[in-house]
Amino acid sequence: MIQITARLPGELVEALDAAARQLNRSRSEIVRYAIERYLADFDDLSVALERLQDPSDPVLDWDTVRGALSRGARGASPSHEGALLDHE
Repeated sequence: MIQITARLPGELVEALDAAARQLNRSRSEIVRYAIERYLADFDDLSVALERLQDPSDPVLDWDTVRGALSRGARGASPSHEGALLDHE
């Protein structure tokens, strides 16, 4: 494993130490886990932004989606599922 150094504000270190004590984990474990989670969220956000910027990805009207979901909840047939993507 590679070691890195970071400077943190005192309040953040105090919170980190409190979490480490409560979870019975080391500072390193808490920081490593936090960075892993942050990077996973960053990857998810990057994919979402790419999809939002994709002009070939269909944009759905909220009222149409809500109506289709309502019909589905009342037992609409599966043939209505395609109506969401067919709406322009």
